[in-house]
Order: sequence, then structure tokens, then C-alpha cells
Amino acid sequence: MKQFSIGLLLVLLLNSCANYEYPSQVSIGDKMIEATGESLEGKTVVMPQEFSGQETLLLFGYKQDSQFDIDRWLIGLDMTQTQVAAYEIPTIQGMLPRMFSGFIDSGMRKGIPKELWKGVVTVYADGDKIQRFTGNLNPNNARVMLLNKEGTIVYFYDQGFSVEALNEVREALEN
Repeated sequence: MKQFSIGLLLVLLLNSCANYEYPSQVSIGDKMIEATGESLEGKTVVMPQEFSGQETLLLFGYKQDSQFDIDRWLIGLDMTQTQVAAYEIPTIQGMLPRMFSGFIDSGMRKGIPKELWKGVVTVYADGDKIQRFTGNLNPNNARVMLLNKEGTIVYFYDQGFSVEALNEVREALEN
């Protein structure tokens, strides 16, 4: 037991010392990278293939505090009656969170109505891959990515919710 405690402490210390700050690599017109997650319903979701044939807005969050930004986006979409399939994508990098993924997902299920579980896709194993792609500077901000029906990125924004950005999403959907 003592060795396990020392090992866990070592992992936590090494994890906290690592630098995980990545600038965004997203370019409009590129395909989204492939990543796998699991919906709160328990369904494996392979992105972007899962979303082909529909315009899809992905709201990536890297910290619990980014939920505030994601909620503002979802409220804005609802208030403007924007018709788009929207998914929350909590994206968590690192070995330690993967070890506690069941606990984390269970906590999310307690705070999200069951009818919305299919729209929340948690990414653990590919968490670092997604964060390297979308960037994770200013991690409290959601990463907002609009995919067209073919999975091509037609809009990306990572500066925190704004009405202007919401209107840009709506304009991209109309074009």
C-alpha cells in the first residue's frame, strides 16, 4: 500500500510539472482529426465519422470551468433557435483522469438530464491529441468547431462566448 501511495504521489507531481500548453493547429477547410470518445449513454463515438451527413457544432471543454462558456453557447443557440446538432466534448488528457474516468463520467451523469447524455461525448485516450489540434491556451474557453456534412471545419473559435461569434456560427450555417 505504501508503494502505491508513493507511486500515486509521483504521478501527480510529474503530471503537475508537465507543460501542456498547445497553440491551435486548426485551419478552416481542413478535415477534423479522428478521435474516439464515449457518450454518457455508453456509446463509442468516432469523430468526425459519427457526424457525417449533418452539420455539427462541437463544443470542446478542457476544464470544469469551461462548462460556463459551453453553457453560454448552448443557451445562445437555443435563444436564437439555431438549428444544428450540437455536442459537448469534455476532453481530458493524461493517464490519471483515464484511471478515474468512470467516477468522472458518473459525476457528469448526475448533473445532466438523461435525455441529453447522447450529446455529451467524453474523450480520454485521445484527449492530448485533440488538445494539440485545437489548442488549449486559455483552457477555460470552449473550443467551438463547426463541421459541414463532410466533416470539414467551416468555423473555429476559441476566445470565449460572444454574440458576434454566435452570429458568425449562424452565418456559416446559412452558407
